[in-house]
Amino acid sequence: MSSKKVLVVAGPTASGKTSLGISLALALGGEIVSADSMQIYRRMDIGTAKATPSELARVPHHMLDVADPAEEYSVSRYVEEAARCCEELFSRGKVPVLVGGTGLYIDSLLSGRSFGPRSEDPALRASLNAKYDALGGEGLLEELRSFDPERAALLHSADKKRIVRAIEVYLLTGETITAHDAATRALPPRYESLFLIPGFRDRALLYQRIDSRVDDMVRQGLFGEVRSLLASGVPSTATSMQAIGYKEIAACLQGQISADEAIAQIKQASRRYAKRQLTWFNRRADACRLFHDDPSVPSLPEAALSVAKEFLS
Repeated sequence: MSSKKVLVVAGPTASGKTSLGISLALALGGEIVSADSMQIYRRMDIGTAKATPSELARVPHHMLDVADPAEEYSVSRYVEEAARCCEELFSRGKVPVLVGGTGLYIDSLLSGRSFGPRSEDPALRASLNAKYDALGGEGLLEELRSFDPERAALLHSADKKRIVRAIEVYLLTGETITAHDAATRALPPRYESLFLIPGFRDRALLYQRIDSRVDDMVRQGLFGEVRSLLASGVPSTATSMQAIGYKEIAACLQGQISADEAIAQIKQASRRYAKRQLTWFNRRADACRLFHDDPSVPSLPEAALSVAKEFLS
């Protein structure tokens, strides 16, 4: 087991990860390392629920705004850059507090193993992207299901990037993503970690919170944010623009759906995404789960801090 310890605040969207991560970092002399596959992009602040300027001023954040919205960004690049951040924090005696809901990023960073260049083939990826466009998401998901039903069950048909990536890896390496994950779990981890997962016992409360947050994002200027990205030359086909909130509003701005339809679709897609996140993180039997609606936990941050202190000591 690694002697380097990190705290992980993970879980579904709108579960309160950002505020909990900040409170832990402040109390423990830590700094935040983001683990969100869309918060890496610059100029995508509202729709990704990035920490606000006042929150950023309270504690240093890393792995935010490290990529241009028009460029591709891989898991392997995230692992390389985020690991560098963690090592730098360890060198200064700081506790890395990994905060985010992208399970693949978190697991890959903690495990210390990622696919190498042999699993990357731009020509094959372009061919699979075209196949996805021709067959539709469900068609390509069915192909993935034929050799990796476990991973297919975790993905939504609209998740083009990860469906294509899972098939690409299998065709190039002969190993499924699921098998890769199993092999990764068998390796000694890069870091010793404590998972803190905030959430709600009553799933309906989470969904209400998601819907309210989408309404807040719209009031804060989400439509303007998407309009500005498109106007600056970011193509609507870019990976960043496939994010929930951006894809739907781009379709609205291009006259394909109404504003009300876009908002309703964002809420529905966000709820579905939360369900997939819960499926992913529920696999961790060792996680400490903290519920906002648990009457026996009067202060969720204090409960998290108590568990974190015990882990770090």
